[in-house]
Amino acid sequence: MRTAPRRLLAALALTPFLAGCFAQGSGGTGGDGAAEAEGRLRVALAVPPVKALSPYSNDATVLSKLAVAEGLTALDAQGAAAPALATSWKRDTATTWTFELRKATFQDGSPVTAQSVVTALAHANRATPKPRVLSDVELAALAVDADTVRLTTKNADPVLPLRLASPALAILSAKAYAADGGASPVGTGTGPFRITRLTGKTKAVLDRYDGYWGGKAKSTGIDVTWIADGTARANALRSGTVDIAEWIPTAQAKLLDQGTRHEVPSVRTDGLVLNTGGGLFTDPALRAAARQAVDGSALVDSVFSGYADPARGLFGPAVPWAAAQRIAVTGRATAATTDQVKTKAAGKTLRLVTYTNRAELPETATVLQQQLEKAGFTVKQDVREYTQMEADLLAGKYDALVFSRVTLLDTGDAVAYLASDFAGTGVYNIAALKDASVDQAIRAAAEESATAKRQQKIMRAEADILRTDAVVPLVHEKVVQGIATGVEGVTLDPRERALITLDTHRE
Repeated sequence: MRTAPRRLLAALALTPFLAGCFAQGSGGTGGDGAAEAEGRLRVALAVPPVKALSPYSNDATVLSKLAVAEGLTALDAQGAAAPALATSWKRDTATTWTFELRKATFQDGSPVTAQSVVTALAHANRATPKPRVLSDVELAALAVDADTVRLTTKNADPVLPLRLASPALAILSAKAYAADGGASPVGTGTGPFRITRLTGKTKAVLDRYDGYWGGKAKSTGIDVTWIADGTARANALRSGTVDIAEWIPTAQAKLLDQGTRHEVPSVRTDGLVLNTGGGLFTDPALRAAARQAVDGSALVDSVFSGYADPARGLFGPAVPWAAAQRIAVTGRATAATTDQVKTKAAGKTLRLVTYTNRAELPETATVLQQQLEKAGFTVKQDVREYTQMEADLLAGKYDALVFSRVTLLDTGDAVAYLASDFAGTGVYNIAALKDASVDQAIRAAAEESATAKRQQKIMRAEADILRTDAVVPLVHEKVVQGIATGVEGVTLDPRERALITLDTHRE
């Protein structure tokens, strides 16, 4: 086990910015007048809530970005498991682990106990759909005593402490869980900030939770606004309406003052996901033709303004071990010629979809449409906000998806991403891929405990996935975060899971 200082990810936090003057925040509801309002942060996030900030949806990362909820573990600056609600752990057998809990309270005043953990993990296991992080593991929890939890997995899971750092496995108080299986983090987390009000998909008010086990946050609260349009987020930062604006579009980045523009080497890879389960791309020859037609390198300067690298696979430069261990892809289907594409796809329209929350994706879709049409496809775009299309994507109501994926988001371990997105039983298998060789390669990586060998097997699985042409990597993004002058302690996290910490404040 590795330990970390109380303020996790501190090594990634920004060095102090020059102090500056800017407009006061709206103050939200958590304060005692102007003096209290001055200590609040105003944050603009990109993707509106899908399910009222349920940890069992893509909303889960909001809970970690805003320091609302915690799991048993967290990830430190090097991506290793570090203490959070658990202070220590040990592996008893290949499938059994014991975790010791710290003394902590939920934001509703109730104590964090072993039974709290058992209840929370049981609800995560029963959630529909199941959280991506549990795609490839069956997990059971038992309270040994008030402060000790024993976790058992059906098969050996050497990276279980990493898995438990997932925002989707946040431990909430008993009041969070509804009879219908839902989970609400409003006032039920353990982090330094407590959600006091959630207004649909537009706003949230968070107040400082002074009972936090790790100490008192420097900011008195956070006023969150969801702004799906990237240009509008950048404008909000420029005008002083917000203090922090995530995911600044690359076209807007160079328009910001240099001191407010912060580039992050991200583990985010943008790719073209092809639906292998229905429609045109059940045909491997047509998938191969699409793969040959698209050129991600053409996007780097034209769409991403240089804030990206051409993709070499599923994992980019922010995953430092990947390049040296990458395996050549063999065994791909022979691509259909342009004439063959026109014959096979005669009378059929390729449904190319993407979402507006990342400004570069619609532009990318337009470039890819031209490339695919040149290869003989008839293409129609469908561009919406992500929250309006997730259900359709999981139901296979598309042919090709321009998708931006943080590959190490769920656990910090690449196997969980591969299992959720490409295994036959994966809960986020948008490509609907069913391939026995891919499944076996992912299982082999999951069972390997030695780090170097695990990485090698991950790269073998990557090559097997790319062989199917279920996904065509395009670029590895460099994320730009907008942070006003005078704001200190914001975390620049390549995994995009952390943003606000105990130390985040404005002068």
